[in-house]
Amino acid sequence: MTQIEQARTGVVTPEMEIVGRDEHLDPKQVRNEVFRGHMVIPANRVHLAGKLRPIGIGTAARVKINANLGNSPLSSDSECELRKLACAMQYGADTVMDLSTGEQIDTIRQRILDAATVPVGTVPIYQVAEQLDDIADMRPSDFLSVVEGQARQGVDYMTIHCAVLRDHLPLTERRVTGIVSRGGSLVARWMTVHREENPFYTHFDELCEIFRQYDVTWSLGDALRPGCLADASDEAQFAELKVMRELVTRSWGNGCQAMVEGPGHVPMDQIEMNVRRQQEWCHGAPFYVLGPIVTDIAPGYDHITSAIGGAMAAWYGASMLCYVTPKEHLGLPNLDDVRKGVIAHKIAAHAADVARGIPGARDRDDALSRARFAFDWEEQFRLALDPETARRMREETVSEIDGTRYCSMCGPKFCSMKNTQEIRRLNESPACPGRPSTETTNG
Repeated sequence: MTQIEQARTGVVTPEMEIVGRDEHLDPKQVRNEVFRGHMVIPANRVHLAGKLRPIGIGTAARVKINANLGNSPLSSDSECELRKLACAMQYGADTVMDLSTGEQIDTIRQRILDAATVPVGTVPIYQVAEQLDDIADMRPSDFLSVVEGQARQGVDYMTIHCAVLRDHLPLTERRVTGIVSRGGSLVARWMTVHREENPFYTHFDELCEIFRQYDVTWSLGDALRPGCLADASDEAQFAELKVMRELVTRSWGNGCQAMVEGPGHVPMDQIEMNVRRQQEWCHGAPFYVLGPIVTDIAPGYDHITSAIGGAMAAWYGASMLCYVTPKEHLGLPNLDDVRKGVIAHKIAAHAADVARGIPGARDRDDALSRARFAFDWEEQFRLALDPETARRMREETVSEIDGTRYCSMCGPKFCSMKNTQEIRRLNESPACPGRPSTETTNG
């Protein structure tokens, strides 16, 4: 049985036990969250037999982040993607998605699955498109075959754009950037050419049969997510979300776990409404958001624009953030882009965890603050999200780190923490030079 089916029978699975320990939750609470569909544990049975360590994605757990990997027809190879995988896991990515296009898709995915200790997701339509001259030539059986092949390899969750319907396409005609989802645009082309309904919607139950066999988690893809601020929160976006509501219920009925993907580019003042609406319409299923990116004018810095929106979305109830790198809208990210994207979104997720009062979330902050006040530089580096960068920045201006009781910005004379420590010592001393006496004299 799948995780959600076992939860329904009252079973606490070994995977739920692990999630409970990692999240400081009672395993029975984890079971109940999975039972209600408010938490997913993406854990394909095949990957579980390998290196996978299960995680929980849901509002009761820490906010998770995903890192997208994958080669393109223009750049990268399997060795490069494995280095990106190692980098993403090193800096705290909770899941990764292999979005490879071009050649050797199966080989790259298998190598990623063999090496990954975190859940791995995919977008199967990319592989189908690579195998055909034109996506319009796709038969539903072609897609089902690719999905089953990826499930057999051990993929833990899949993004499939099942909720975009033929009637939705005219709603995008006045958009500034149209359909920006790669998978969404491919299925839209198929529907337009064939003048038929979305085959992933009409074959949803058959897809659920494959997912249930391996316990693959649904990531219901948002084909009509907005690609710019001008298109945010429009009729097309919410028409698709209404269908996702139906598909969440159908996935649960088929014994499958499900999470819902969300926007996109969204102004800050619309983020709360977007999250609240998804939670209400989709029955509390975990919300997995790309960004949201809060401004369109920062090419090269979209890891920052995305982390701003991601922190807000997570604070309002999103369960997982899909990272954006500095290369978003510009090109395939390199190793350094992956590192920057992961850390920016790890900051966003952690800030939301602290604000939401997640058990143990602030412990690391408090420990680092104590080390900072004690000028314990090694402990500060150890606790930092990016120890190497913190150490390098410190060493750029101070050659001797150990024992240095001030930062290079202030120096010994103006260091506020050093002065605070001296003030405390003065107040603790009964008699110290320069301290006014509190004693009174007679006469």
